[in-house]
Amino acid sequence: MNKLEAMRVFMRVADLNSFSLAGKQLNKSPAAITRNVAMLEAQLNVRLMNRSTRSLSLTEAGKAYLDGCRAVTHALDEIESGLVRSAHDHYGVLRIASPAVFATTGLASLLAAYRAVAPRVDFDVTTYDTPIDVIDGGFDVCFSTDRYPVSNSLVRRPLMFIREILVASPAYLESRGKPQAPADLQQHDLLMERDGARSWEFTGANEGVQQVIVNSILSATSCDAVRSVALVNMGIALLPMPLVADDIAKGRLVSLLEGYQINGGPRHIALVYHERRSLTAKVRGFIDFVLDRFQQTAIHDSPVTLRAVA
Repeated sequence: MNKLEAMRVFMRVADLNSFSLAGKQLNKSPAAITRNVAMLEAQLNVRLMNRSTRSLSLTEAGKAYLDGCRAVTHALDEIESGLVRSAHDHYGVLRIASPAVFATTGLASLLAAYRAVAPRVDFDVTTYDTPIDVIDGGFDVCFSTDRYPVSNSLVRRPLMFIREILVASPAYLESRGKPQAPADLQQHDLLMERDGARSWEFTGANEGVQQVIVNSILSATSCDAVRSVALVNMGIALLPMPLVADDIAKGRLVSLLEGYQINGGPRHIALVYHERRSLTAKVRGFIDFVLDRFQQTAIHDSPVTLRAVA
């Protein structure tokens, strides 16, 4: 027996005080209406209605059960109505996962811009420096780098890559000297992320590709930790340009080997999400906003810091 359906039948019979009228309104035969009420009574082992050929009335148990049925069906209707609204409206909490490199360089301004157009959407942000499971974590969307693989069942849309540069503090360079060529790095203390490339490649205008094996004196799980160590004069680090742009502008760090194109392992940022047919309006809206914003980035932003990927 569909108990919820039987409860609704019972409520309609009680409201109309008639089995036949309830059957007409619900497009059910009188026999089906009677059967639903009888099955409820059998399951509850209590009489809900006193009925004869001429009259119909609720028992005391029937009155109490009717009140309970109204409360249960009202609560269920509210839940279903809320789900329908959330599926078609831009409101609620958006659960986002982001690698630390993007969380500290571009995510804040992106969320602020989206909040301006969707003020009823709140954010629950998780940052990570090691691989994360988007599905098991229950995230709506995830920003990912190609250093961390994602499930093939998810959609992955490339957004941009972040240029990396070599930096060191003025105090470190004063004590150890400033490298003039990639080979000079072998004489320096190098700092790196634990999941970063084990070799850095440099391409000069007339020198071809030069590779430097990174024998680091320190590795850390996040680029922000590596930056902190570089700031206290411990060595030379390869870091995302947006992360250290302010440090360079204020003289806390110095950019090195600027005449070379540097590749220390790609930092492509992608947006990862579930298939669109299963997404709520708030998630679809955010995805569309992000993709549109990075298409604009390809046109307007300087390639010195960010570049969108077609």
